[in-house]
Amino acid sequence: MDQSTALEKQFEKIPAAVYEDAGMASVQIAKTIRDLIVRKQKAGKNAVLGLATGSSPMQVYDELVRMHKEEGLSFKNVITFNLDEYYPIEPDSLQSYVRYMREYLLDHIDIDPANTHVPDGTIDIEQISEYCVAYENKIKEAGGLDLQILGIGGTGHIGFNEPGSSQISRTRLITLDKITRTAAASDFFGEEFVPRRAITMGVSTILEAKQIILMAWGEGKAKVIRKAVEGSITDQVPATFLQNHPNANIIIDQAAAEELTRVKTPWLVGPCNWDNKLTRKAVVWLCGVIDKPILKLTPEDYNEHGMSDLIADHGPAYDINIRIFNELQHTITGWPGGKPNADDSQRPERATPYPKRVLIFSPHPDDDVISMGGTLLRLVDQGHEVHIAYQTSGNIAVFDDDAIRFADFAKDFKQVFNLHDDKIDTLFEDVLEATENKAPGQADPRPVQLLKGLIRRGEAKAACRYCGIKDENIHFMDMPFYETGKVRKKPLSEEDIKITEDLLKKVQPHQIYAAGDLSDPHGTHRVCLNAVMQALDRIKSDDWAKECYVWLYRGAWHEWDVHQIEMAVPISPIELIRKRRAVFKHQSQKDRPLFPGSDPREFWQRAEDRNRGTAKAYDDLGFAEYEAIEAFVRYVF
Repeated sequence: MDQSTALEKQFEKIPAAVYEDAGMASVQIAKTIRDLIVRKQKAGKNAVLGLATGSSPMQVYDELVRMHKEEGLSFKNVITFNLDEYYPIEPDSLQSYVRYMREYLLDHIDIDPANTHVPDGTIDIEQISEYCVAYENKIKEAGGLDLQILGIGGTGHIGFNEPGSSQISRTRLITLDKITRTAAASDFFGEEFVPRRAITMGVSTILEAKQIILMAWGEGKAKVIRKAVEGSITDQVPATFLQNHPNANIIIDQAAAEELTRVKTPWLVGPCNWDNKLTRKAVVWLCGVIDKPILKLTPEDYNEHGMSDLIADHGPAYDINIRIFNELQHTITGWPGGKPNADDSQRPERATPYPKRVLIFSPHPDDDVISMGGTLLRLVDQGHEVHIAYQTSGNIAVFDDDAIRFADFAKDFKQVFNLHDDKIDTLFEDVLEATENKAPGQADPRPVQLLKGLIRRGEAKAACRYCGIKDENIHFMDMPFYETGKVRKKPLSEEDIKITEDLLKKVQPHQIYAAGDLSDPHGTHRVCLNAVMQALDRIKSDDWAKECYVWLYRGAWHEWDVHQIEMAVPISPIELIRKRRAVFKHQSQKDRPLFPGSDPREFWQRAEDRNRGTAKAYDDLGFAEYEAIEAFVRYVF
């Protein structure tokens, strides 16, 4: 854990603790809650908790449940009040926070149900004002909130206090911001199904808690965390109101801390340990700030931007410029599998063996071509034995009308070719009935899930064949954690890891590519990467594994920063068109994917813009001008 120092507090207006990952941070938050409960028990008092929902507190609740079951932590003296609830919504709806709290915490501990409170999404509209006042009074009657835990939305909202919320606001009915509704669209299987309103505790209600902990995980929260921690107090970012609280703390993982000054530009905070990694980061940053290529940086540029000690300890500036320029130049290669019969001492990949067996892990059935399609094509063109492993079926991302269309095709196919299988007719009728009677967000029956999975599988095969990958080198893993039919998945299991381990042992690749993009809003990429890492850890002593390189690509949300990149593969205009055509083979995701996120661009557009952006970043640093670049970071296991 990295606690703020006095120098950092020049920038950070709320104490922020940075943990290696969300799991470690969640355990610490759970310990804080446990200590409060135990302390109150010893004093014969109740512990009053303000609770949040969403993806951020899930691991906190998991740890509290574990503490209850394995350590005997009792919740009999605990009273809970939840921050918010959609309106209108039934308590047994899949998206209801009443259901969420029961599934993740309340049904697994010994708390008195009478002591749990979640805003009522079924109350008559005429009674809401009176109900909200009563909710506030219940909190006061309980003695006030001892601890409030919070997540943070992309707009900086806390609870459902959207931008524009007043610091003196109380519990009330609010209209949800469009960004918030777009972010929630995946849970409801479409933005049109997201309620337009919600009941939420007010900012003032939250600030009256004796202690507040705000948590955030992943790169996607990095920018809003910087605003909350370092920005000016404004109702446009309601989380900044926490700066006025005497006992508010931010707990984040390293990815969410990326934009904090002490992490992004630590040389502006105080003395640094100028290792090579930090030097490269600083030089790239300096080029961007003053709009100069690396080889044109002067001693004055370094001195005027907080980097005088770098010059003093590792200078002169000219030598630093040359060294960093050469390092970045050596990341650029048109031979991602290694160039045979060539000097590989300055290349990111080895020349031998050639050809290599390459295993590309793709969390969803289209991440491979979207995120590294140009490199994939280059590997095939250069004669390597390329295998693709599709880790999940991707079945929840298929529209119902596509499932009906394919079931209808199967029925017509049977009739045209005079096949005799009544199950095909039954399948069509079952799919039609299931989709017509399904509530928004309701899980599909298993046959419909399987049909949607086959649609994604067929598209993946088409893309692979277009890229020149043999059918026997296409692997569908269908990892069990994903197969819930819902946006919320099961935890990673031993079965998931074993499936991954078995495939690695079967292929025994010389080179592995895996998705290192942890900003996937649904968490699938994160779980898939975790499975790969755990499987690699188990087989790392195998002879073939000792010689295997692992490269991490990023998905449709973020790209590696230039200072992080260890292999940059230039993509020509023709290759970029080929990559686009491979992406287009995934027809069910074309035009309007089911879970587009807040970015209105299609996934292929995001990928191309990102690849062109990386090429421009290299160009701005003084390197050759390429059409596009796909970027990778090596993972050493």
